[in-house]
Amino acid sequence: MSPRIYFLGDFHLGVPDAANSLAREKRIVAFLDEAAKDATEIILMGDLFDFWFEYKYAVPRGHVRFLGKLAQLTDRGIPIHLFIGNHDMWIFDYVPKETGVIVHREPIERTIDGKKFLIGHGDGLGPGDHGYKFIKKVFRSPVCQWLFARLHPNFGLWLGDFWSGRSRKKSYENDRKWLGEGKEWLVQYCREQLQKKHYDFMLFGHRHLPIDIEVKPGSRYVNLGDWISYYTYGVFDGNEVKLMKRMSDGALSGDLQVSGGPAV
Repeated sequence: MSPRIYFLGDFHLGVPDAANSLAREKRIVAFLDEAAKDATEIILMGDLFDFWFEYKYAVPRGHVRFLGKLAQLTDRGIPIHLFIGNHDMWIFDYVPKETGVIVHREPIERTIDGKKFLIGHGDGLGPGDHGYKFIKKVFRSPVCQWLFARLHPNFGLWLGDFWSGRSRKKSYENDRKWLGEGKEWLVQYCREQLQKKHYDFMLFGHRHLPIDIEVKPGSRYVNLGDWISYYTYGVFDGNEVKLMKRMSDGALSGDLQVSGGPAV
């Protein structure tokens, strides 16, 4: 049987407010229900939440429909992989234990039906962005995580939401613009990796802009976009990765393939 693998991410559940986040969460859950009818695997590209921190005995409120759906699908035997993003890097053991997802904290290589993939969230890759790369190391430090866990959850989760909101607002305008191949860090990263070995498909999230370009003959960089503005996702059918757009009526049969190119 040929694989049918769905790729999607950058949901940022929790923003801009409870009502809009809930509507988006329901739309994502409905999509997962439809995808599960033929999915052999589902790969979540990270930043599922706008902010997430797991205390030993407390987690952020909300998102129960989404978390419950993940648990339901893995209970049915559908493998779900989660690539940790920069907004939810403090997912520890609660989410995988409760939902059954397989967590990845770095990009991975996979060969699927003879096609070679490089898959990851996409943050901190390629040249530039040195400020974020430094902050990422700090936030991933066990000492930093231990210190943050000493804060009362009411304050700690408020503070995390505040930081995430500032980060998102700062990058929002660039998220919606194609900067040109010379300034697109993930394009540069893909080309660097292709100097070492061949990949058929290099799939990332983080950028928020749907992108599908050939970075080298026979090698494509696909960015999955987001579920805030675009509602885009990828499907691998054993031969090709297609970048798709979720229709507003919610019907999978009405999905349209996004034309190849740097943006939708």
